[in-house]
Formats: sequence, C-alpha cells, structure tokens
Amino acid sequence: MILKKFHYKNVNSTNDIAIKLIKNSNNKSGIVIAENQKKGRGRYGKKWISFRGNIFVSIFFNLKKNNKSLKKMTLINCLLIKKLLSCYCKKRISIKPPNDLLINKKKISGILQEIIKKDKKKYMIIGIGINLIKNPDIINYPTTNLFEVSKKKINKMEIIHKLKKIYEKFIPKVNLY
Repeated sequence: MILKKFHYKNVNSTNDIAIKLIKNSNNKSGIVIAENQKKGRGRYGKKWISFRGNIFVSIFFNLKKNNKSLKKMTLINCLLIKKLLSCYCKKRISIKPPNDLLINKKKISGILQEIIKKDKKKYMIIGIGINLIKNPDIINYPTTNLFEVSKKKINKMEIIHKLKKIYEKFIPKVNLY
C-alpha cells in the first residue's frame, strides 16, 4: 500500500486535516505532514505543544476488517513509533500507557488515535507528534527531544519517510484480520 502525501505549511491539527480529507474526498489512505501545527491535541482534548521543527503527522486509512480493539491498536502504534525512534537512539525507549513514548523517563512522543465513519466505512486516524529538536516544559511531566538524547542532528524528512514506509507495510497486515 502507498500512502498519498499531503504536505502543509500551517495547520490547526493534522488529525483535523485527515478528517477533512476523508470526509471531502475519495482518499482511502494518506499521510498528512505539517511544518507548523497551531492547535495540536492529545487525549481528552489536552493540548499538544507543537514547536516548529518537530514532527507532526497524521496517518489515515480505511479499516476494512479490523477485529482489534482500540486499546490493542494503541499498543501496536506505540510499538511502531518505538521501532522508528530506535533507529536514531540507542537508549531504552519505554511506553507509558496508553500512548506516550519515553526516553530516560521523559516524554518524546505522543499518539492520538481517532476512528471516524464515512459511508458506513470506518477510518483510523493516527496523529503522531515527535519532539525532534525542541521539547516543552510541562510541570510534573518531564520531556525530551531526539536531538538531545541522540546528540545528532536528524533529518526531519528522513524520519517522516521511514515512518511512512513502516505504516505502508503495517496497514495491509491490520486489514487482513
């Protein structure tokens, strides 16, 4: 499966753009990439602080036959992002349930999943935020970024390309069950 790329300079939320693409087009899958995100969100309406230079993407696809629970899909998505981050960082990456990834007990990534329906079909949207070069200061919740833990400048588009490839392999598998 090939995910069609939708690249934007400024968005309120990549998940919101994915929802619009699903509802207003015939796209069954894609990856929304934003340079700047003004109103990124996490679970329960919490704000995702989006610093320019970090990674904000949403992947969406039609769920043809998905018998997996949302909880199981969250774990799978965390494992896929963990796999991606491990290409750039040799430190231990842990999952803080349900949807945060931590390095040295500091948040580096968050995932927001949403399911919507269009014409009796279900679509999954996976919003992914990765602190690539800068991280927010959050009271009582330490954060970090990939540059800080790897001590290497990492090409943002290279990571997004790898992420796209990981999901292009994964989506057909999830739709087999």
